[in-house]
Amino acid sequence: MKNVTVKLDDDVAHWARVWAAEHDTSVSRILGRLLKRMKKEKTGYAQAMQQFLSVEPQALKDSSDYPSRDELHER
Repeated sequence: MKNVTVKLDDDVAHWARVWAAEHDTSVSRILGRLLKRMKKEKTGYAQAMQQFLSVEPQALKDSSDYPSRDELHER
């Protein structure tokens, strides 16, 4: 693991310390988990988008395969 220095506004740092103490953890652990989750979300999204874009689009079906608007909305 690497040590990283982070600068926070005084009120944010105070709030983070209090919140961490209330939840029996540390500000460092909170930030580590938050950044890990963000990384997972961002890389997961990028991988999913790349996979989606790498697939060739399928040809559209013949429009006669679908019911007409009037058939769907008969009363």
